[in-house]
Amino acid sequence: MYRVDLNSDLGESFGNYKLAANDEVLKYVSSANVACGLHAGDPVVMRHTVALAKQYGVGVGVHPSYPDLQGFGRRKMIMKKDELRDFITYQIGALYGFAKAAGLPLRHISAHGALGNVAQVDMDTARAMCEAVAEFDPSIRILYYGGNSCMKKVAEEMGLPTVSMVFADRGYTEDGNLVPRGTPGDMITDPDEAVARVVRMIKEGKVIANTGKEIDVKADTVLVHGDGAHAVEFVLALKKAFAENDIQIKAFD
Repeated sequence: MYRVDLNSDLGESFGNYKLAANDEVLKYVSSANVACGLHAGDPVVMRHTVALAKQYGVGVGVHPSYPDLQGFGRRKMIMKKDELRDFITYQIGALYGFAKAAGLPLRHISAHGALGNVAQVDMDTARAMCEAVAEFDPSIRILYYGGNSCMKKVAEEMGLPTVSMVFADRGYTEDGNLVPRGTPGDMITDPDEAVARVVRMIKEGKVIANTGKEIDVKADTVLVHGDGAHAVEFVLALKKAFAENDIQIKAFD
């Protein structure tokens, strides 16, 4: 029996802009990365998403980003480390208020978009994230990816718990990082291929990089994007494949 956490970036509606699939995807995952208002989400959406997570028994995590609402957090921003730390702390605190009101703990933190990508390769960005977590609640697990992740290195130096995350629908480079968006091989658009890649990452710890080279990965948790046009169908296809391959969906300890 294999076990893996299944997480998704959720709560990414904002005002009149609705991502209808978010609520449906929440039924099928074990962990939710909830947007905190700086790339998506707002107070009403946060409360709603946390309430649904409680209803479905899904773990709640923080999904912070650069302050880039217009660009959906997918644009890199130049910020001083302490400034970025404070923006991350602000977002943790925002979601904590709604989690506390619902009687739920914050279990993890998973950086969104450009912030997540930069934190994998830049020590100051990784340190800003880890300092925010350490000051707020050092028991919050830090989700990272990439074989040489700065996030993992800094977290381990500071004694913070980490969880290794793989992506269901993104391409990988040879160093274990994601293929940058907008370049060839950034997205795995064939759902059957994506599902097969995920199953292999869980069972064998391997994936084929964009160069054709086989690389090692560690799949403690699998990310499924909740904003895709076919997000629900893809999650259901994953669950079906997991059942066929003796893989149990279970929130990480």
